[in-house]
Amino acid sequence: MKRLEQLDLSRNNLDGLLPACFGNLSSLQLLDVSYNELTGSIASGPLTSLKFLKYLSLSSNQFQVPVSFKSFMNHSDLQFISCDNNKLIKEPTFQNFIPKFQLKFFSLSNCKSKALNASIPDFLYNQYDLRVLDLSLNSFPGMFPSWLFVNNTKLEQLFLKGNSFVGHFQLPYHPNPNLWILDVSSNSIQDQIPRNMCLIFPYLRNLRMTENGLTGYIPSCFANTSSLEVLDLSNNQLSRGILEDLTSSLLFLKLSNNNLGGQISPSILNSSLLEFLYLDGNNFEGKRWDISLNTWPSMSALDISNNHFTGMLPKWIGNISYIRAIDFSRNHFEGQIPGDYCKLDQLEFLDLSENRLSGFLPSCFNLPSLSHVHLSQNQLRGPLTNSFYNSSYLVTLDLRYNSFTGPIPNWIGNLSTLSVLLLKANHFSGEFPVHLCLLRELSILDMSHNMLFGPLPSCLGNLTFLTSLKKALVASHMYFVYKSTVGIYSKKSYGRSRLEHGEDNTENESPALIVEEVIEFTTKGKSYAYKGDILNFMSGIDLSDNRFTGEIPSEMGYLREIHALNLSHNNLIGSIPTTFLNLKNVESLDLSHNNLTGAIPRQLTELTSLAVFSVAFNNLSGKTPETKNQFGTFDERSYKGNPLLCGPPLKNSCSELESPSQSEPNDSNSGREHDGFMDMYVFFVSFGVCYTIVVLAIASVLYINPYWRHWWFYFIEECMETCYYSVLHTFHKLSILLHKAIGSYACL
Repeated sequence: MKRLEQLDLSRNNLDGLLPACFGNLSSLQLLDVSYNELTGSIASGPLTSLKFLKYLSLSSNQFQVPVSFKSFMNHSDLQFISCDNNKLIKEPTFQNFIPKFQLKFFSLSNCKSKALNASIPDFLYNQYDLRVLDLSLNSFPGMFPSWLFVNNTKLEQLFLKGNSFVGHFQLPYHPNPNLWILDVSSNSIQDQIPRNMCLIFPYLRNLRMTENGLTGYIPSCFANTSSLEVLDLSNNQLSRGILEDLTSSLLFLKLSNNNLGGQISPSILNSSLLEFLYLDGNNFEGKRWDISLNTWPSMSALDISNNHFTGMLPKWIGNISYIRAIDFSRNHFEGQIPGDYCKLDQLEFLDLSENRLSGFLPSCFNLPSLSHVHLSQNQLRGPLTNSFYNSSYLVTLDLRYNSFTGPIPNWIGNLSTLSVLLLKANHFSGEFPVHLCLLRELSILDMSHNMLFGPLPSCLGNLTFLTSLKKALVASHMYFVYKSTVGIYSKKSYGRSRLEHGEDNTENESPALIVEEVIEFTTKGKSYAYKGDILNFMSGIDLSDNRFTGEIPSEMGYLREIHALNLSHNNLIGSIPTTFLNLKNVESLDLSHNNLTGAIPRQLTELTSLAVFSVAFNNLSGKTPETKNQFGTFDERSYKGNPLLCGPPLKNSCSELESPSQSEPNDSNSGREHDGFMDMYVFFVSFGVCYTIVVLAIASVLYINPYWRHWWFYFIEECMETCYYSVLHTFHKLSILLHKAIGSYACL
């Protein structure tokens, strides 16, 4: 097909090398093989023969991409190259390499290689017509490439995120009215944000400079930039900024984790366009929020966590009908949770933890869309009653460190999507709620430090603890759209037939609702904060510090996917189930401070994932498990408090003699044991006879001789009197000591 001009093989499962016969497609102008599993070096393949190529998309394969692109230096028609998500390789250094092409679109993101320490491609120094340039996530070193602005005056989109550029953020001397997206996040840019940025880029719509070393002021010129919609300056060291100077056209504002302070200005609070506001991790303060009831009609996310706000929770939040995420955690809010919050039907994420909230939960708190709730470390009290019973999409319920009382309600068993249930350090009472066994999605359960009692139900073994992708997934509303992968010069620019009708989606969406779910769970003796993929795979049960009794159900040994199990500080009895050998993924197993008896199952040594193990302070007996695999790493602390345990790593060694139940005695040993038994029998008979003779002899002498009899009774009387006063004196001293001890305890 030598007259073929367009070939689109994207988004299939093709693998292997590009066919050599592709070199015969001499008329080909557009080639798209993106999103496959193709391999090989593009520098030595058939692509170098396609001299009329204009559009080349190789993204999301396993190609080896040369940094220099020297193999394409004679492709004078080439305007579009997309090589994202491949592997960069080095080539020999070429002097005076000036390509014949002038690209309009070049995307080389996420192509870094651990073995490669490549810098920004040299051929870009000779490109003067770029409209879209994406070099993000490559860890390119060096000074910030300000020359890109100077050389490419028509530049519209520039993505340099995730590199190692250092130095100052220098701007060109002449304005560039075309640039509307600039992302230099996650570099090491220092100094202040240039105050003339708004003059150089007057039509900037999307500016992201997060995770750098920026200091000083937020430029006041942003107030005059009517086009600016997205501004992300988070995770820097900005110390001053007058928020009312920010433009009223903003839809997205993120200033998280800086050193900003003061009160939130009314101009920001009364902005009718703002949809996403992130001010967390600063030093903002204030008690009153002067705000109109019609404010933020389109607000989707509000995060003011980790600041110094005081007073009552603002009631007007209940008037924001479409808000989906609220994070007021780690402040100094007090009082009750307003009943106005019951009107937030669209709310999906709520975090009010680490404040001073008190009182009961509103009984109307049954928001249908809620998926993640964090109310920990407050002073909330009372029973749960019917709160959350209608929240059928609930994934996380965190009520730790409060004063909730009463039994755990039965309706929790109806929350079919519940994956994380944290009730630690409350005053819940009653038996273990059997209805929790109905939660098929449950993967993290923490009911420690409560007053629960009774036996553990065997139905706990029915929990699957499978990997859940919902735990770390908070509502991700997709709002801001920009063409970063294929860009404005897409296949539609060159195509006829179906490509001309927009069937190929070239737009890439950026998530605007940024809420990171973090779950705290204690395992291996420490409290860890789990998030992201690690949270999705984490599973565990913590029932420690309660009053559970009875034996450990053997069915708990079938929790094959569990990573942490803590039953310590209860009143459990019986032996350790041998079914625990099935806990192949368990990393932390704590059974300490109970009344367990019997031997430790030898099969536990096959648990090769086990990192922390404790059966301390029980009544276990016999030999400790063999010191192999992980059990070779456990020290004496894992077994202490069991007087009848012996063997390494304990200091007391076990007896070398086996019990009769463990081995068959031979004839010689049997004879010695028989002889020993007869000797003891003779000893007791002889002792009894001798004792009887002595007593009868003394009685006979005293009966015959009156003088000796009188002396004997006098001796007995003196001994009794002496013993009486000695005992009386001893009891007197003991009473004084007891009185002092009671007095000291009363003072304490």
